[in-house]
Amino acid sequence: MLQWLLRNVVLKLIAIPVRRRLAAFELATEHPQQIQQELLARILRHQAGTSFGKDHHFATIQSISDFRKIVPVRGYDYVEPYLQRVLKGDTNALLVDKKIHMFAMTSGTTASRKYIPVTDQYLADYRRGWNIWGLKVFRDHPDVRMRPIVQMSGDWQEFFSDTGIPCGAVTGLTAQMQLRVIRWIYCVPAIVGKVKDPAAKYYLALRLSVPRKVGMIIAANPSTLVNMARAGDADKETLIRDIHDGTLSDRFDIPPDVRAAVARRIGKPHCERAHVLEAIVNQTGTLYPKDYWPSECIIGNWMGGSVGAYLRHFPKYFGATPTRDVGLIASEGRMTIPMADGTASGVLDVTSHVFEFIPEEEIESPTPTVLAAHELQEGHTYYILLTTAYGLYRYNIFDVVRCTGFFNKTPLVEFLSKGAHIANITGEKVSEHQVIFAMGAVLRELDLTLTAYSVAPCWHDELPYYGLFLERTDLAGKDQGVELVKRLDDRLGGINIEYAAKRESRRLGPIRLFLLPSGAWLQWDRQRLARTGGTLEQYKHPCLIADPKFRDSVTVEEEVI
Repeated sequence: MLQWLLRNVVLKLIAIPVRRRLAAFELATEHPQQIQQELLARILRHQAGTSFGKDHHFATIQSISDFRKIVPVRGYDYVEPYLQRVLKGDTNALLVDKKIHMFAMTSGTTASRKYIPVTDQYLADYRRGWNIWGLKVFRDHPDVRMRPIVQMSGDWQEFFSDTGIPCGAVTGLTAQMQLRVIRWIYCVPAIVGKVKDPAAKYYLALRLSVPRKVGMIIAANPSTLVNMARAGDADKETLIRDIHDGTLSDRFDIPPDVRAAVARRIGKPHCERAHVLEAIVNQTGTLYPKDYWPSECIIGNWMGGSVGAYLRHFPKYFGATPTRDVGLIASEGRMTIPMADGTASGVLDVTSHVFEFIPEEEIESPTPTVLAAHELQEGHTYYILLTTAYGLYRYNIFDVVRCTGFFNKTPLVEFLSKGAHIANITGEKVSEHQVIFAMGAVLRELDLTLTAYSVAPCWHDELPYYGLFLERTDLAGKDQGVELVKRLDDRLGGINIEYAAKRESRRLGPIRLFLLPSGAWLQWDRQRLARTGGTLEQYKHPCLIADPKFRDSVTVEEEVI
């Protein structure tokens, strides 16, 4: 009865305004210049009375040209003094809005975590982007509508500011704020975000979702889904027994309040389902998502940048399940909305934030070219800047993106890498997206998958070089590793002429292979997260580490020359 009510009444009522938003968004993509100009005017007018607005003369700004003359392109450091005042209770330092639901914390991938105020407007922009994304998915995949959703979210109450405002992952807040009748669709309730141990969190998510006929699996980082699939196989006997008995194993570090909160969802035995899963294990020896979730379900996660390497694992664990990028989205805001499967490209969300772009090669210039959204050129790469309705102005998030085309008259953009991830020993300026592109091609050639890898510069007085660091157990043998680094070296020279020139002139040596013990990358990633305070769901393993001393910071079992 509840499912009938959801499908025939609630969903239809919710879908009407969402369809209108999708139609309005598609219309907006026909007029990006006008939409962006009007949005900027509204933001500046609304925030003119704040301390930041007064300090930057928002009331006098009449055009985008005025805005660019008065407000510099900067990162978090520029707005941080105002945010520190907000954290202490002086909301008007940066925001007209008095209500701050929480501070969304950045992932800590490249630096210390940042505080982004989540206001009503933040939530409105955030929800609108997800609604448009979801409705487009449902239109393209009608079979998954109203089917259960597995969505991984974080803890929105990791800690509290001095004034008592929660700080954490905005995904946890939005999950908590869902309508009660809609929460039934989501297999993993918001409180699961409070489980800190990754193994326990993966297990609990599977325990809650494996008995259900899932239609969509969402976790921004594909490594989350790969690790969850591996965890389910590693603990398959326990998982099947719990599903059969209607229990939740005591083996896992799940806080008592979380256990109590999910007890009602857990309590029903699923004997028939358990017998089906047991038969699969007896036949194949493994238990992967492709065995227990329908093939017509869809995966939503990032597909671009360094995390794209994890997609090579998907056929093994998820079969032929289609994948759609969830968009270039961060704690600071959503930048793109993908409209098709199998691509990292998404249409720029021109209705939520004001965007500007600096050509990648001009980022170090004191007077770089700055372009509006409608001025981008297909195939060119840029740093993306955003101005939001909640206190970020000409904010350099240090993401490098490529324009891949246009949706109507609005650019399609794909994420390449964090711009800070550039290594340079002798002028070669190797970027992370170059490493990712080259390695992706080589792995396809060799039909090889890696748990994780990183390339890092290694200083040597006579002949510096780059090292490829990966776990020994990812290779069939050292000969395969030798072939891997040889092809990677060739590919990298083919896409970076400066690297090729430095190799030819013997200012750089060939890439060398460094073999790490099994599990080394998992331990390294966890230690890095512990230092920065980032979250597992947002974390992106770096495929390029620019530190020339990195070699000395890890345990290397063998260097293969």
